[in-house]
Amino acid sequence: MTAVSVRDVWMEYDGQIILERISLEVKPHSFVAIVGPSGCGKSTFLRLVLGQEQATKGQILVDGKPVPKEPNVERGIVFQRYSVFPHLTALENILLGLEFARAPVLAKLTGKARAEARAEAETYLEGVGLKEAADKYPHQLSGGMRQRLALAQALIKKPKILLLDEPFGALDPGIRSDVHALTQKLWRERAMTVFMVSHDLKEAFTLATRVIAFDRRRNRPEEIGAYGATVTFDIDVHRSAKAP
Repeated sequence: MTAVSVRDVWMEYDGQIILERISLEVKPHSFVAIVGPSGCGKSTFLRLVLGQEQATKGQILVDGKPVPKEPNVERGIVFQRYSVFPHLTALENILLGLEFARAPVLAKLTGKARAEARAEAETYLEGVGLKEAADKYPHQLSGGMRQRLALAQALIKKPKILLLDEPFGALDPGIRSDVHALTQKLWRERAMTVFMVSHDLKEAFTLATRVIAFDRRRNRPEEIGAYGATVTFDIDVHRSAKAP
């Protein structure tokens, strides 16, 4: 299980401050929802934790060590728009992650290694309820199925931290509820630390153990570029990581 420490993080783009004075201590196996208005730096914060971008000032530590300056397998991410490969079947999409990890030069496994990887990929597909869709392509799947596929694609590498960037916003209410339940189940079982960006307060309080709001304290036109968003409230939901 993984702890995350965010220490006085600032982020600036082209002279405009996006985030300022972000400090958080996140316990292992937390499920943190980040809410706030559009443009307040929620997705920027996820990119900082991912290592895709580096803070202008401050530091993010994972288990006491600085976040590497590029993404790696310890941090998985799922976007709102399904990040799956359209030319690969559902099973091939999952298998590809193992092929890149275990055969980085050719991204291709053969023989016994491929058979073992395929069996593992099939287990993950079954875990997200897509066992019967293994040979289907993304365009043959519903929105909810594609999002479940994206979850399996992120989880196959066994990340310590899972980053969710509004992954449920485009789903119909019934499908969203099912994927919510699946996400919580996987979080409980795999002991990950999760950060989820959401515009939906009900979703945040339903899923998370902690809800954090980002917002700008100063919003006058002349202040927008000089001040960024910061933590405006931080609430513990007191939800157990154990299944009810």
